[in-house]
Amino acid sequence: MTRRTGLAHTAALTLAAALAATPGAAGAQQDTLPLDSLVVTASPTPRAAGDVARCVTVLKGAALRSEGLTLLADALRAVSGFTVVRGGSWGAVTSVFLRGGESDHVLVLVDGVQVNQPGGSFDFSALTLENVERIEILRGPASSLYGSDAMAGVVHVITRTGRGAPRLEAVLRGGGFGFREASLQTEGGGGSVGWSVSVARSRADGVLPRNNEFRNTVLSANVRLAPDAWTRASVAVRLGDRRYHFPTDGGGAVVDDNAFTFGDETSVSVMGSRMWSSRLEVRTAVGLVRDGGGTDDQADAPEDTLGYFGFASLDQTERATGDVRATLRTDAVTYTVGAELEHERQRSFSESLSQWGPSVTRSTHSRANRAGYAHVTGSRGAVSFGAGARLEDNERFGRFVSWNAEAVWRPAASTRVRASAGRGVKEPTFFENFAEGWVRGNPALAPERTRSVDAGVDQTLADGRVTLSLSGFAQRFEDLIEYTAVPASPRDPNYRNVAEASARGLELAARARMGLLAAGVDWTWLETRAVRSGDEAGDAGDFVEGSRLLRRPAHSLGVHASVGTARGSLSADLLVVGERDDRDFTTWPARRVTLPSYARAGVAAEVPVRGLRLMLRADNLLDARYEEVRGFAAPGRTASAGVRFTFGGP
Repeated sequence: MTRRTGLAHTAALTLAAALAATPGAAGAQQDTLPLDSLVVTASPTPRAAGDVARCVTVLKGAALRSEGLTLLADALRAVSGFTVVRGGSWGAVTSVFLRGGESDHVLVLVDGVQVNQPGGSFDFSALTLENVERIEILRGPASSLYGSDAMAGVVHVITRTGRGAPRLEAVLRGGGFGFREASLQTEGGGGSVGWSVSVARSRADGVLPRNNEFRNTVLSANVRLAPDAWTRASVAVRLGDRRYHFPTDGGGAVVDDNAFTFGDETSVSVMGSRMWSSRLEVRTAVGLVRDGGGTDDQADAPEDTLGYFGFASLDQTERATGDVRATLRTDAVTYTVGAELEHERQRSFSESLSQWGPSVTRSTHSRANRAGYAHVTGSRGAVSFGAGARLEDNERFGRFVSWNAEAVWRPAASTRVRASAGRGVKEPTFFENFAEGWVRGNPALAPERTRSVDAGVDQTLADGRVTLSLSGFAQRFEDLIEYTAVPASPRDPNYRNVAEASARGLELAARARMGLLAAGVDWTWLETRAVRSGDEAGDAGDFVEGSRLLRRPAHSLGVHASVGTARGSLSADLLVVGERDDRDFTTWPARRVTLPSYARAGVAAEVPVRGLRLMLRADNLLDARYEEVRGFAAPGRTASAGVRFTFGGP
């Protein structure tokens, strides 16, 4: 009860501070241009999509929901450059790898607020698509704008702001493996105010015969205000509560009847902007993220008293940020300068139960970061350009400079040639820095670093009905942090900056629209290599010199087609993922193995029936048997059906 009250008090103070600092939000320019023509993630100010050189993919929330998708991770699977890895059933830890980077190299934003754990890790298993307007995906380092964790790219989830007559929507759905889902959403608004609220609860019994349930509840709300033509304000809140039961050990064997993980997340975003003249805008943003989660594995039975028979842990992390930036627009160039303050804190507790008595550890750690940045964007004739730099001053790691530069050349109205380069950074996790007990952290760790270049060409054909995009990239990762189970000395830490790696690849995206039919193809070729090994010898390490990086396939292909009319919609998709390396933890030391390629197909339909919309979806139609993590089988063929009720609105 105290923790909930403290969170509400902190959120209230955060909102009050932001609204006192400035009377507005998220940029007046967003209301003067169609949203579909803007990209808001790739630069400090919204830019026309055709002026952005870096690779950006935009996914529409309404389209994803009409195809029966409920999780962001499933929407990312077919996007060029992405590999999504889930450790078995629904609710298991779900990670993404982008352009060969590590799973903690992707920055995740929800309405502009960073929701990663300090140090970059993020579990995609519970991030749902209710109330989502769009998802912007930026490939390549973005630390020059966002700071730590944006090493390989950014995934930005933007919720609906609400427009038009009030509208209420309810969804009820169920399917195989005990899947159940219920959601309620409402939105509406006019020129000066808009709002959207959604609440959803889902559950699944899992693919394993016991103790494999998943429960997830999400509340999302967004309010925007425009008290006058010069002022904008917005407040967005997202609450999540989840529980995942798992009976498996580290190798995937079913051994436990009551182990589960749990988590609750809260993110609050307050943004405001004020146009002080037709050229000068000042914007303030405040964010607060709190995450509490852990593991509970008590004795399986009263007689379970031998060895280490129980374990419990709880980690509570907080991240508070404040950002202020000023933007000056001239006829051809836009200049932005800004500053950010950030404070991170983690409190940890763990208890091991054994026949020799309990063992308890507690710790509290924090760190602060100050940053200043400057960016310039603009267009001159057939060329658009952008450049920026950011100076970090972290109380733990010192100073670090990240940067980016990009340019677009349009030799013809239907052709774009683009190139970009950048440098990124990722701070260590609190555990890597300060772990105690069986694992020793290393307070002297340096941030991980990356350098990246990419180039590409976009071509429009058939009067805009067909678009082709080809991109090539190369990225170098340095000072990578690796865990070693057996350090050189018993008093040495288990984490060190020892490894280097490289990644290069090609991404091809094709889109076509012919009448009612829309189709798309996304293909990725990826080559990764460990340039320098870590401390672990042979195949026991995550980085084996000359070998490809774990869980990154060399080839992946996504194909999608849909037909939509007033009478309903029908879509089909195919995902093919090539061979990739992993580690088998059923042996000691864990040995490196190769997971075979797999293909999975899905279909979805939405049909109006007597004022309702009937929703149908089937996944893994061919019942492919595969693993995304060694020892943890992915779900086989699944199907679901439901109805969507809509009241009010246009």
